[in-house]
Amino acid sequence: MGKTLYDKVWQTHVLAGEEGESQLIYIDLHMIHEVTSPQGFESLRTEGRHLRAPEKTIATVDHNNPTVDIWNVEDALSRQQIATLERNCKDFNVELMDYGGADQGIVHMVGPELGATQPGKTIVCGDSHTATHGAFGAIAFGIGSSEVEHVFATQCLWQKKLKTLGVKVTGELQKGVYSKDIILHLIHTYGADFGAGYAMEFFGDTIDNLSMEARMTMCNMGIEFGSKVTMIAPDEKTYEYLKGRRKAPVAFDEAVEYWQTLYTDEDAEYDAYIEIDVSDLAPYVTWGTTPAMGLEFGEAFPEASDHNIERAYEYMELEAGQTAEDIPLEYVFVGSCTNARLEDLVEGAKYLKGRKVADHITAVVVPGSRRVKLEAEAMGLADQYIEAGFEWREPGCSACISMNGDTIPPFMHCASTTNRNFEGRQGPNSRTHLCSPAMAVLAAVKGKFYDTRLDDQEVKSHEAIYSA
Repeated sequence: MGKTLYDKVWQTHVLAGEEGESQLIYIDLHMIHEVTSPQGFESLRTEGRHLRAPEKTIATVDHNNPTVDIWNVEDALSRQQIATLERNCKDFNVELMDYGGADQGIVHMVGPELGATQPGKTIVCGDSHTATHGAFGAIAFGIGSSEVEHVFATQCLWQKKLKTLGVKVTGELQKGVYSKDIILHLIHTYGADFGAGYAMEFFGDTIDNLSMEARMTMCNMGIEFGSKVTMIAPDEKTYEYLKGRRKAPVAFDEAVEYWQTLYTDEDAEYDAYIEIDVSDLAPYVTWGTTPAMGLEFGEAFPEASDHNIERAYEYMELEAGQTAEDIPLEYVFVGSCTNARLEDLVEGAKYLKGRKVADHITAVVVPGSRRVKLEAEAMGLADQYIEAGFEWREPGCSACISMNGDTIPPFMHCASTTNRNFEGRQGPNSRTHLCSPAMAVLAAVKGKFYDTRLDDQEVKSHEAIYSA
């Protein structure tokens, strides 16, 4: 019987252990940031151990850095964590994307941008959204602090092989509907824990037609579906994305020959299988406090049939029968490792032409990396956001998790391009509504959520919106 993509990558990394039990797998790339790495480094010092493979470890600062004045870190713990990472990287010879430098950014954006994220690799990071890197055909997953330490010391990790879940996505997306809507639809339809215990693989003609940035959005939120690992087989788009990047393989053509073997065989069988047609899919907006509490635009919020829904309505101060248009928005946040890539900012800018942010809305753009920020500024995108009334910030995780002081004010409703809408995720009593970048930007200028399919100012070509 044939093998799945996950099977193939897994089997080439097993060093010890029997199938069905925990197996020792080799880790090709360990990405670290300032929040989850200090304990591991300190343990190495305490035990007198060396870092096993510093050349396969990459560091960046993302969670704690301010987005207004990056050189003025007011929070003492944040200053300490940033300084500790800098010292640890120096002591253990780890490459750090310099604070304020051209390569700094959210860890899940830095890896692909550098070309360090590659098909067939095993990639780990002390962050649950490491699944993002699976968009390149890698087995990528988040790990805990003790596992960070284990990888530091051995470049290996004991893991039990997951079951496989195939998700075939077919159909042409309507204009104004994006990959974020697909993954929110999947989570809403099957539940936030459906993928638990599975390595999920997306495939089908819809996935084939998505850009690498859009595929990263899908894999990024695979963890919100419960899937620790989410993968997409590499193709020509993948190779083209990686070609010429600083950490792409020197023998690139040879690497591509290997990458071309990384796909699921036609006669392979998944342990579970889903097929969805997205031809009629509408844009999604979440109304509640989990990513599963979302609906297609225009649908009425459900009846409070259980305690979770009752609690969500109480927290969000919404009620059954309302629709996304009824949400009293006051804040828009475009950022995070889910949707703060260049393509996201391009898609959002399509809805800005000649418009201003509504008077009652505070709108903020935080690019996911400095590379994205600089490219957006060079293309004139930043000017378009600023002229419309958005705040244009320095890169980082920012108000996705609010560890850097960027918070959504209490009780305000925020249209957010992030990945989680849990209670207090964006600050105490903040009310988060997950949506695509296009939906968030359009909401900022309309003053409320509006159907991105119906907007008449979306321009058709990228060239038309670049002012530089």
